[in-house]
Amino acid sequence: LIQPSVLAWSFGLSLILFIGSLIIIPILLTRMRSDYFIDSDNTTIGKSKHFSITRGLVLVAKNMIGMILLLSGLAMIVLPGQGVITILIGLSLLNFPGKRRLELRIVRQRHVLDSVNWIRQRAGRPALLVPDTDTEPQS
Repeated sequence: LIQPSVLAWSFGLSLILFIGSLIIIPILLTRMRSDYFIDSDNTTIGKSKHFSITRGLVLVAKNMIGMILLLSGLAMIVLPGQGVITILIGLSLLNFPGKRRLELRIVRQRHVLDSVNWIRQRAGRPALLVPDTDTEPQS
């Protein structure tokens, strides 16, 4: 039913995503500011009145990396890896309307927040501060 080449590609992709998530996700989570979810204006990229080529290239690169991580996280839902946490990191890099509400909805899940804070604790970083459910930041 399934071609051997498809199985080989699926295995290779799964292995790359798994190893990549074990390396990249902890680095990104420990670099995130602990008040990321409290501060509603947590990024300065694209907020300046003056547009520059460099700022535009950084914004495009950030969104491309975010999309790759988002798609990888979605794949890791069924493949080995840290799917939900990878989706959260990918979303934090993307720019789109409603992003803050979606990020908060994901990070407020007890198992996600516990996992993120465990990784941060092992790196000697403070736990993420997450606002109460009745305190929604403006997006």
